[in-house]
Amino acid sequence: MEPDLESPLRPHAGSARQEWKHPSDHWLRGFVLDNRASLGTLAVFIVMMAVFMVANPTVFTTWYLYSSVLTTLPVALFVVVPLVFVVTCGEIDLSFPATMGFAAWVFALVVQAGYDPFLGIAAALVTGMLLGFLVGSLVVYGGLSSLIATLGMNFLLRGLIQIINEGKSMSLTSLSNSWAYKIFSSQIYGVPVQIFWAIAFVVLSAMLYNRHRFGAQVRVVGDNPDSAQQMGIDVKRVRVKVFVFVGIGAAIAGTFSVMINFTWWPTAGDGYLLPVLASVFVGGTPTWGGIGTVVGGAIGAVTVSFIQTGVVAAGLSGFYVQFFNGLIIILSLLGHKWNQARYR
Repeated sequence: MEPDLESPLRPHAGSARQEWKHPSDHWLRGFVLDNRASLGTLAVFIVMMAVFMVANPTVFTTWYLYSSVLTTLPVALFVVVPLVFVVTCGEIDLSFPATMGFAAWVFALVVQAGYDPFLGIAAALVTGMLLGFLVGSLVVYGGLSSLIATLGMNFLLRGLIQIINEGKSMSLTSLSNSWAYKIFSSQIYGVPVQIFWAIAFVVLSAMLYNRHRFGAQVRVVGDNPDSAQQMGIDVKRVRVKVFVFVGIGAAIAGTFSVMINFTWWPTAGDGYLLPVLASVFVGGTPTWGGIGTVVGGAIGAVTVSFIQTGVVAAGLSGFYVQFFNGLIIILSLLGHKWNQARYR
């Protein structure tokens, strides 16, 4: 009996040959799908910089512009990254500006008293951890709304700073001769050293978020706390930890801001509230929890940092800064909204 040449198990002679795909195509597709939020934010940044470059190519081809941005950008990155963890966990922290100022104040007091700046950095980190634990305990164990509790703590801590210092600043010119300044806030071939520390912080945090058990727990708790509890995860402890992490990041940011300016101001950290929050959401971390992107948040911080400098350098007045801030934020959120159904 002759075999059936038209068997459904055998392709027809005239059928099209199945296209063979290289394994790299599957890897590239998977990479794009897994990083849609970050890549979308990067696309917005590239388009924005292209517009600025066309508007004033002379300014945007000089290193001085980028050096000035890289000097202050790390301060924002140290706070944006921990906030990604908090938002992913389904919470929000609006107390970080006052935590920055309070931890920086402790650092300034230690240095002003004549002690080694490294001891001041340690004291600032401990202060940030304690304040983060306090805020987290109010939210988690006190059962308060994170939005209201952290906003209240921000006002309380800032008011305490103002009451004790009566609005007076501290000048710390001796920092310029210390090893702490040379290690954390000097320059190497014209590049601010603090940007390298910030990049290291972003990389380690991204690994913690994507490759470590703690990051997985944060995502599960933010997605479904009841399921996380049934899986054996201590939901309350995880929620407190993310607030402690914000406290640590805010302490580092406050310390770096003092070393950059050689001065502590009672209002230190106040100007970072809206730009940092904008960076988190522009970076692609949605508000509902369970999903986030550390790298996207970092790119969002770079985008927001360049807006003010870029608008002025492009020849526009400072009155356009808020307009472009809102425009970039809205366009980024619309882009992420279009992508949400695919990468969630």
